Amino acid sequence: MAVPFRRTSKTKKRMRRTHLKKDAPTISKCPKCGEPIKPHRVCTKCGYYKNEDVLKLEKEENKEVVEKKEVKKTSKKDTKKSEE
Repeated sequence: MAVPFRRTSKTKKRMRRTHLKKDAPTISKCPKCGEPIKPHRVCTKCGYYKNEDVLKLEKEENKEVVEKKEVKKTSKKDTKKSEE
């Protein structure tokens, strides 16, 4: 295996490693609530993305499913009460 003829100086080593630095993450503000968020992500505080309430829409869909289940449960209870 080859061995370097001369030692690499501190300057040469540091010049080579200048691109191996860490950058600060890009952070933007939510247009609705002002919470700091990463770009192209839904705001965790208010649920907005591109001026649309994304998380609220999902919650409404879940409510409809829950309401349907409650209706089925109440209908079964009503039939039991009428039998007694």
